[in-house]
Amino acid sequence: MSTVIHLPSIPFTCIYIVSLAGNCTILSVIGSDLSLHEPMYQFLSMLAITDFGLSLSTTPTVMSVFWVNYREISFGARFARLYFVHSFSFMQSSVLLAMAFHGYVAICYPLRYSSILTSARIAKIGPAALCRCLLGVLPSLFLLRRSPFRQSHVLSHAFCLHQDLIKLVCADITFNSMYGLAVVILIVVLDPLLIVLSYIMICKTIVSIASQRDCLKDLNNCLSHMLAVLMLYIPTVGLSMVHCFSKHASPLVHILLANSSLLVPPMLNPIICSIKNKQICRGILKVLMPRKSFSPWHHST
Repeated sequence: MSTVIHLPSIPFTCIYIVSLAGNCTILSVIGSDLSLHEPMYQFLSMLAITDFGLSLSTTPTVMSVFWVNYREISFGARFARLYFVHSFSFMQSSVLLAMAFHGYVAICYPLRYSSILTSARIAKIGPAALCRCLLGVLPSLFLLRRSPFRQSHVLSHAFCLHQDLIKLVCADITFNSMYGLAVVILIVVLDPLLIVLSYIMICKTIVSIASQRDCLKDLNNCLSHMLAVLMLYIPTVGLSMVHCFSKHASPLVHILLANSSLLVPPMLNPIICSIKNKQICRGILKVLMPRKSFSPWHHST
């Protein structure tokens, strides 16, 4: 029985290690190389910090269930995890929106790029996105904290989700549900719509470029961001659809989609960004193999 319990924990442990190692490496490379202190890499470091925080908020809880079969959580810890899971999830969406804006400015207004994306503006975008997400979750959390709950506090996920906890409230949840819906519309719905709009404008500009080589180069630069957007929103939309329209679906479907939306993006984002960015690749090689890759005698041997 213990072997059956431990077997699913192996992939989750690997995901956790890869997520932490990948995002820490990205942050280390960007922080140590002054040539990477540019808007694109600053947004990438914001995404790495968000992925790192989301990994710390979710994966240890999942692993405690599988490794030591720990299935209980205190009342206060439940709300703390709910707050951090939703805050970092919304933060992911906000950072991807900021990266889409960066791509829009870089491709559509290249001559005004440095005047629009100044260091002062980028320094404001980060705290603004942070406040938008952290403060957006607080009212719903306070309302839930003061609500009476049923005797049975069984959660369907290893981590705490708002839509999971709200089912356990034995009081009027109309306002809480409406507020949660408003937050979802303003972040989960509005952000991808703005991202799609930015890519429509980007595609129009790219199509108007005479050189096919420049066109492919610009599309290649956007590819890693598009993959990150798809990895975040496809499982999230799927989970929302299942919660709304397939309430009698197998619990395995809910668990699979929830785990995919929260655990997979922090693991794959650093890998995708590293593969598609030559400067990040060089920085990682410099960290991992400083002598072999960058010694002046390397090519003569």
